Amino acid sequence: MAGSSHGHGHTPAAWTGVIIAFIGFCAAGAFMVMANPLAFWGGMAVVVLGGVVGLVMRAMGLGAPKAEPLAMVEAPAAKKTPAVTRKPVAAES
Repeated sequence: MAGSSHGHGHTPAAWTGVIIAFIGFCAAGAFMVMANPLAFWGGMAVVVLGGVVGLVMRAMGLGAPKAEPLAMVEAPAAKKTPAVTRKPVAAES
């Protein structure tokens, strides 16, 4: 599975969005422990801001390019073999 990511998330948009969200998450967690609800919700707003920044940067072209669908290739014509008919086997009791 290590080779299946195809560069997933290795873009400036992804890194920036995740770092901003991580900072907001850490701040919200600290303010939750300190019982400061207003600052907690401020930290949660920074988490959302990280997602918005990531989306905006992706729209600006700093994200991963959209994958093109692969073209379908028709298989070569297979040789037709005559159908083999079988006689039914009687069940023995």
